[in-house]
Amino acid sequence: MKCRIVTPGGLYKETECSILNIRTIDGQRGILSNHMPLVTMLEIGEMNFVTDKGREVFAVAGGMFYFHDNMATLLVDAIEAKDEINLDRALASKKRAEERLAQKDPNLDMKRAELSLKRAINRINVKG
Repeated sequence: MKCRIVTPGGLYKETECSILNIRTIDGQRGILSNHMPLVTMLEIGEMNFVTDKGREVFAVAGGMFYFHDNMATLLVDAIEAKDEINLDRALASKKRAEERLAQKDPNLDMKRAELSLKRAINRINVKG
């Protein structure tokens, strides 16, 4: 099947894969060729797929997933391949988010800080 990943900046990657593993709002899903049509929201989490070159692993910051006629389209807010993740930057982001949340400032956008923390932890976990 064909897998197409699109970010707000444009096409990130297009490839053929045999299986695509994504985290959706309904949980973890494995998508194989000839899967029934599907539209769902993506959670912040790890995504991976298998190509003829092996398994590729990514940190996804949420988005939408659409599958139809053996074409998987991911419209993602942000994505980084495992080898693109800067671990020091991810650890600094995690620390900043934790500090913001610890302040308990009533003017702080708690949801935004929690999402920032979740994205940083995801990037750290994907990097390993």
